[in-house]
Order: sequence, then structure tokens, then C-alpha cells
Amino acid sequence: MAAEREPPPPRASAAAPRPQEIPSPSTSAPTANDIAPDDDAADGKSKMEPKEESGTHGTALKIPRFVSLRTDPINLRTGPGMQYPKEWVYVRRRLPVEVIAEFDKWRQIRDPDGAEGWVHQTMLSGRRTAVIATALASLRSEGSDTARELAHVEKGVIVSLQRCVLGSDYCRVEAGGIQGWLRRDQVWGLYPNEPVPTP
Repeated sequence: MAAEREPPPPRASAAAPRPQEIPSPSTSAPTANDIAPDDDAADGKSKMEPKEESGTHGTALKIPRFVSLRTDPINLRTGPGMQYPKEWVYVRRRLPVEVIAEFDKWRQIRDPDGAEGWVHQTMLSGRRTAVIATALASLRSEGSDTARELAHVEKGVIVSLQRCVLGSDYCRVEAGGIQGWLRRDQVWGLYPNEPVPTP
């Protein structure tokens, strides 16, 4: 009798992994792509993530730090203000980015491809996400290399970070509606040994 085999794990695919380049930068009046509304929708139907910070100027939060894009599209500018040209337009909500500097209400960020620029603070969320950095990552049922595979997650897929224990090689994540564990070294969006508390 032939040995029984489990079907291959499903795959989660990336979508629109790169920002769109702006061929003719504009420095016109403020648009929704630069500053998000002050308040989230009262009915809970806002398409934006929770804000990272509530203040209007520089924060006491550490630099560098990881955050995520709160909405889309978002203008990435060459300097901290709308008088600076647009370099990119991000069209991927929840993309993890690294805050590397602050100036007034503006944050200089670095994206997973290494591109750097400035966005308004209202466009950033404190919700932690990560992006798959390896060709294929195994989403497992437990934080162990021998645990059962739940899915294969392709490079460029954004996952939600749910919990990372200090010193652990694995983080609990959600990818495409599936919850499981991924190795830290397979994602971009958190620092080595960084703990991420349960949201």
C-alpha cells in the first residue's frame, strides 16, 4: 500500500512589492497622499491602520525603529516638507519601514529595498508588520524547525507580527489569514532579538 501523503502547503503570493516612481515630481498644495485625516473613522470602517503617535512634533520614541505604512497611496518626498519633490508613491498599505530620523512632523524612512525619503507622521502606524525576505519561507504550527508546515510564503509577502519573544528564533505571525510561526531571519521588519509584544 502506498504511503499516504499530505497535499502540498498553500502559497501566499506577493502583490505590488515596489513603490511607483514619479516621473515628474510635483510640489503643489497638500493632498491626501501627504497628510492623513486627524481622526480614524468613527464607524470603524477606516481603511487606515492605527496611528503610530498622537503628538505633532518629534517624539521620545527611539530611533531607529520599525513602523508600517498606515494607508495608501503615500508620497515619499526628498525632504521633510511638501515643498520638496515627490520621489515615490507607495501603494502598499502595511508595508514595514524603518524610521531613521525625525524633523518636526516629518519622518525619514527606509523601505525594504533600501530607498530612503520623508513622509508625514500621520502616514505611519505603530502596528508591526514584516515582509518575507527569502525566496520561500515556511509558516509552521510552532516555533520550531521540526514543526508542521502550514504554508509556504513567497518573497515580498507582508505578514502581521503578533508576537516575538526575546531571544527566540521564531515570531508568531499572520499571513494570508493563516496564523503560524516564521523564523526571524526570513523576514525584514524587526531587529535581531527584538521582542514584539502581543498587540
